Amino acid sequence: MPDNLDSTGSFIHAFIKADLGDETNRIHTRFPPEPNGYLHIGHAKGICINFGMAKLYGGKCNLRMDDTNPTKEDVEYVNSIIEDIKWLGFDWEDRLYFASDYFEKFYDIAVSLIKKGKAFVCDLSAEEVQAHRGSLSQPGKESPYRDRSVEENLDLFTRMRDGEFPDGARSLRAKIDMSSPNINMRDPVIYRIVHATHHNTGDKWCIYPMYDYAHPLEDAVEGITHSMCTLEFEDHRPLYDWCIREADCFEIIPRQIEFAKLRLTNTIMGKRYLRSLVENGKVDGWDDPRLVTLSGLRRRGYTPKAIRDFCDSVGVAKSESVVDYAQLEHFVREDLKGISKAVMAVLDPVKLVITNYPENETEMLTIENHPEFEEMGTREVPFSRELYIERDDFMEDAPSKFHRLTPGREVRLKGAYFVTCTGFEKDADGNITEIHCTYDPATKSGSGFSERKVKGTIHWVSAEHAIPAKARSFEPLTFDDATQESGYRENPNSIRILENVMLEPSLSTAELSDRFQFVRNGYFCLDSKLSAPDTPVFNEIVALKSSYKA
Repeated sequence: MPDNLDSTGSFIHAFIKADLGDETNRIHTRFPPEPNGYLHIGHAKGICINFGMAKLYGGKCNLRMDDTNPTKEDVEYVNSIIEDIKWLGFDWEDRLYFASDYFEKFYDIAVSLIKKGKAFVCDLSAEEVQAHRGSLSQPGKESPYRDRSVEENLDLFTRMRDGEFPDGARSLRAKIDMSSPNINMRDPVIYRIVHATHHNTGDKWCIYPMYDYAHPLEDAVEGITHSMCTLEFEDHRPLYDWCIREADCFEIIPRQIEFAKLRLTNTIMGKRYLRSLVENGKVDGWDDPRLVTLSGLRRRGYTPKAIRDFCDSVGVAKSESVVDYAQLEHFVREDLKGISKAVMAVLDPVKLVITNYPENETEMLTIENHPEFEEMGTREVPFSRELYIERDDFMEDAPSKFHRLTPGREVRLKGAYFVTCTGFEKDADGNITEIHCTYDPATKSGSGFSERKVKGTIHWVSAEHAIPAKARSFEPLTFDDATQESGYRENPNSIRILENVMLEPSLSTAELSDRFQFVRNGYFCLDSKLSAPDTPVFNEIVALKSSYKA
């Protein structure tokens, strides 16, 4: 989104322009993830919106860790969030903040709410509080502790902070309106007791603010002007505004603006599902290439630009919708087209012997690095008597429309010669083990030969010089659009491992940052976890052809 954000393209712009007037440098946004898991493609949309809007209007964007739940948060997640956002191409300069840095401020505001009669200590259990809330058609029931005196509430709240009570024994609740049509305004809990070590504050605190109380105050403390979040927080906006208004200590009052979440077909994005997959060993960590975590997409070979362009194409809307995953793949493919060297890799090899080619001879052929971009140059590839080709490039009894190898048919070996199949060998099980051909020396690529044409061109790798490798291709993990409510059906074939891949020797110098087009097979890159110098492992990034219609 920051690459080509349309300054007139969404309702968010209308709010910002109305708020700013002629002050084009006052906007201040934030991206506030909770460090309880790894970021995913849905977060990328929020990142692009918040950082993109700040950049467009000449403002600032903070990165804030919304770390108010010590039982689920960890430094590992903090570090992964920082790495992912930097990789995506955004910089918050020196504006990295933690909600936990404001705990003393939040506590002081809570004390002021008690003194104003706007908050009270409640002895109801969490289950009892929930039962008292009522329903959309029935008002809630007031807590029997709602009318405690200010002095008693201050005493109990101080003792809560001092660690005198066990987890869940008491809570601090805002005193608003138990008959409000908005259930979020029915005396919500704003502090709970949790005796747990916090990743940032250690054991200093045993009471922690609830998200709906802390989040608006975090925004106000940082001087955020526009708090952009997803639609599920729309019903929480009155409470967001109430907390800031009743705190009565901030010069800048943030405006909360909601937009629709990003949902993709056949993906899992809920952290609960992702964590379950990781903890149950169904995936290879948070960065498994089948996941749509940003670290998983990075490991698979997706580019930051492709993700940003995809988020821009999705746009910003107020209504929920599901986006075809092929749309994301389209932008990955579009970016890779111009930056990936086209190389030869045989994923399912069978040997091809050119019987009239000189034995023990190797020649170096000059092959272009990309068929469309001359500026990408050329490379030297060894050619010899024995080669590997794809098994499905040969058919023993082929139909007329099969334009690859079959007995008596001539094809071109990419960048090399015309060859004609003269025979083949099988093992006892009927599997093709070796194909025999003859070649025409006059048909060398680049020689200008034009006496006859062939309909098929196949790629190859010199058997003597081939680099053995493995390759992995992926399908969606699920067959459904998973949400926290609906569950999902697992795809048992979400990963396919090819154990006997043969690569041209130029790939011996491949680096983790490189992305390649394996001719006629797809885009691939080295796997950052599994690959080693003596056993390279390549991940398929995306197929060559798209089903998405732009």
